Amino acid sequence: QVHLVESGGGLVQPGGSLRLSCAAPGGRFDYYVVGWFRQAPGKEREGVSCMSRAGSNTYYADSVKDRFTISIDNVQNTVYLQMNSLKPEDTAVYYCAAGWTSHYCLPYEYSWWGQGTQVTVSS
Repeated sequence: QVHLVESGGGLVQPGGSLRLSCAAPGGRFDYYVVGWFRQAPGKEREGVSCMSRAGSNTYYADSVKDRFTISIDNVQNTVYLQMNSLKPEDTAVYYCAAGWTSHYCLPYEYSWWGQGTQVTVSS
């Protein structure tokens, strides 16, 4: 069982930045694949960015490429999602997740989920 806790969401103007954090108290991220997902009202949950075990490979959805960066700090046992140049269409609840394997950065591949953090991009 992996317990995940997200933080860092909020209200930001278009063009602004936010950094989301995902901590795993008592766990170790280097055992797992990790990912960030988001779900907007009325839409399915989608993969935003995923990272393989040990961070050797990363995936970004086309909609966030060159704007978002996933990273992991194994000392702090925290996964981050740096979000720059935010757009109104990035508004969603963002979730971090962990699992054993992931090939497609799809929700069904992940076993453990955080509670989610709201990101709202609006002027």
